[in-house]
Amino acid sequence: MTYLEIVNNILRRLRERTVSTVEETAYSTLIGVLVNDAKEEVENAWNWSALRTTLSATTTSGTFNYELNGTKNRFKVLDVVNDTSNFFMTYRTASDFNNWFLNQTPANGSPRYYSFNGISDDGDTLVDLYPIPNGAYDLRFNVVMPQAELTADNTTLLIPAKPVQMLAYAKAVEERGEDGGASANTAYNTAARVLNDAIAFDSAKHPEEIIWTS
Repeated sequence: MTYLEIVNNILRRLRERTVSTVEETAYSTLIGVLVNDAKEEVENAWNWSALRTTLSATTTSGTFNYELNGTKNRFKVLDVVNDTSNFFMTYRTASDFNNWFLNQTPANGSPRYYSFNGISDDGDTLVDLYPIPNGAYDLRFNVVMPQAELTADNTTLLIPAKPVQMLAYAKAVEERGEDGGASANTAYNTAARVLNDAIAFDSAKHPEEIIWTS
């Protein structure tokens, strides 16, 4: 479902006239803002299949800090693979990295550990590797990365649209006070139920992620 379609569906629920572009009126523009607010909340609620992707990085000998392009400092790591050496890499703390780099002579070799260390000038996450790469190694960061804010009318929402639509509608009802007798609490309860259903369907694709182990 596109950004414009979501906004128009909400406008219909509010008994407002539909628009040909999201920013056609002040009110449709407000609904667009609420849609993006709802989108972010729904994205944060679960590691959606539609948002899972792989970021690639190829190391250079002697360089230990790399930029994960496109992350914009908002993502979740599922796992990290050293594809050249065929093993999963392990997260280590900033304190561990400070110890390796400052209190001893850093080792060189195939990267086995990673730690995030700041952001680039354009807002992407930076990652440190250890040992310091001694050659070209292909690394795969399997992550959940939210979709950029919706701005163009024809942009298709990646995650399930219904939870976003219902949560944005609840926010709109709250903003105007009520909607034909429907209270904001009722609308939020409906949005929560729809979100739970959507998570249940999507989590069935990854049952191992909802099993607690001790």
